Amino acid sequence: MLANGATLKFKQNGGTGAMQDLPGLKEIPEIGMDPEKVENTVLTDTVKKYEMGIGDPGDMVYKFKYQNTSATDSYRLLRTAQATGNLYDFEETDKDGTKISFSAYPSVKRGGGGVNGVIDFDLSLALASEITITDPTD
Repeated sequence: MLANGATLKFKQNGGTGAMQDLPGLKEIPEIGMDPEKVENTVLTDTVKKYEMGIGDPGDMVYKFKYQNTSATDSYRLLRTAQATGNLYDFEETDKDGTKISFSAYPSVKRGGGGVNGVIDFDLSLALASEITITDPTD
């Protein structure tokens, strides 16, 4: 499946009303995690033994087209969200209808540019909840 057609929406955590679309999405991050392998060997064991610990999803970075011409542009919306320091709910919807929901603290960083180079910005998310994946209906 192509990433084309994926969307990202957000709203303040605990806020009322519908989630707001974030236009200009260009790249989505990997979703998931590898649990940490934790060694738990006792003195009577003859080989090391392990348990699976908690996982770290790593850096969650969404890439957007930079545009800052109106109050509804993603760059301006997300910079404002970052400035509040508040927690936000996010929902990625993929082309097949899969929904990926989580809460995170947003951070925005505009990229550089050069001759014939586009300017993008990155939305980095500090995860503050479990990631919920909702499969599309059949």
